[in-house]
Amino acid sequence: MQVSVVSTLKRCKSVFQCINKLSSSKLKSNFTPKVDVRCLCSSSRRYQGRPVYNGESSELYDVVIAGGGMAGRAMACALGQEPSLQNHKILLLEGAAKPEMGKLPEHYSNRVCALNPGAVDLLDSVGAWEEMVKQRVKPFCRMQVWDACSDAVITMNNDDLSENLAYIVENNVTIEALSTQLEKLSSNVRVDYETLVTNVHIPQQNVVDEANWAEVELHNGECVKARLLIAADGANSSIRKMCGIDVLGWEYGQSGVVATLHLSEPSENNVAWQRFLPTGPIAMLPLSDTQSSLVWSITTDKAKGLMQLTDEEFVEEVNNAFWDNSHHDPTIDSISQFFQGILSTISPEGSSVRQLPPSVISIDPGSRGRFPLALGHAMHYVKPRLALIGDAAHRIHPLAGQGINLGFGDVECLADKLVEAAKLGKDLGSLHHLLEYESSRQRHIIPIMAAVDGLKRLYSTDNQAVVLVRSLGLQATNAMTPLKNAFISGAST
Repeated sequence: MQVSVVSTLKRCKSVFQCINKLSSSKLKSNFTPKVDVRCLCSSSRRYQGRPVYNGESSELYDVVIAGGGMAGRAMACALGQEPSLQNHKILLLEGAAKPEMGKLPEHYSNRVCALNPGAVDLLDSVGAWEEMVKQRVKPFCRMQVWDACSDAVITMNNDDLSENLAYIVENNVTIEALSTQLEKLSSNVRVDYETLVTNVHIPQQNVVDEANWAEVELHNGECVKARLLIAADGANSSIRKMCGIDVLGWEYGQSGVVATLHLSEPSENNVAWQRFLPTGPIAMLPLSDTQSSLVWSITTDKAKGLMQLTDEEFVEEVNNAFWDNSHHDPTIDSISQFFQGILSTISPEGSSVRQLPPSVISIDPGSRGRFPLALGHAMHYVKPRLALIGDAAHRIHPLAGQGINLGFGDVECLADKLVEAAKLGKDLGSLHHLLEYESSRQRHIIPIMAAVDGLKRLYSTDNQAVVLVRSLGLQATNAMTPLKNAFISGAST
């Protein structure tokens, strides 16, 4: 018994000694020396096949926005002005030089957009709309669309013409107004101009740890890390490509020819005009009482030809495109007129008389431009710590004027999701609320893209059977006021 007690005491002593050694080791291991946070971009253990970043310590941001176009700047303004995000660091990266502020060019730019009421509300909420109105904004309260192959026409306007359908604004006016607001947000929004993104790494899993933040390498050798990277770098988004997001789309074989037009005589000029030609739609958008902006979608070969014409020859082609009736077929015209008579009897309030567009007398020298047209839709708008907005997520034909309006819709939706996450103390780069953004926007955007693509194809032929069907359909739609109002309401958001 005595031997057993002694041996037991010896074993207990050994156990206590082991515990003491473990405790001492534990205390020592809890001491961590203070070190700089180093950029671990492209660590081969996490990102196979990527070059190892050898720069100095990376700067940490809550949100990095790559691309300082209209959508990117609006995103920075929306987040920077949000009270719940005042303690968050936001970085906007823009490849171009800082725009010259306060000097409105004498001549109108040939790149304009038609901002719908939803886009105006967003711009107003960030303080940019007031600045834009001080510069150049032209509202229109009526839109007329008609077929070059028949007498079919549809007019869109609010009942009393007192409310504007949309506003024609030069892109550079919108950019400058947003830039002015960004300068007021310098306490939490930093803007780096002439800065290019050369490489991007995002985690493959939705992990909160800082080591799994998005990492962005810049052309100057610096590296920044962010809880969330927002790609707003356009239809040819390099960030979308770096992150392995595929795009569904196709080229239309068309180009958009733009120019600034001078009208033959001054008028109120508050109507937007669009005519569907077999080669593509042509639109005249009001800029002032005497000037309008041309957006002519036409086959690429013909677009190249238009660019080679003299200014006088070009003006003649534009007037012919709006006024020429050589594509009409007498049989289709007779059927359309008969059908229109029936519709006028059934729904007198839904009938409308086609107005004649203004004639063009000249164009601004050097205002002609050309750009390719295509459709593109990213297979995913989000990944862990990544979100796409604007043309980086979706590219659409300009015939409906919805491109930047959809981009501003992205800004509003994503900003709302991030504000909600911040108020709940969640990680801004979490995939959970990013997927909510993706689902919400895709439900809205995909039907619009399908409808616009369908219209483009429907009106890209002079086949008599197709012309007859689409003409009767356009006339019927024009006679159904509730249906037209639904279209106007849908295009306003």
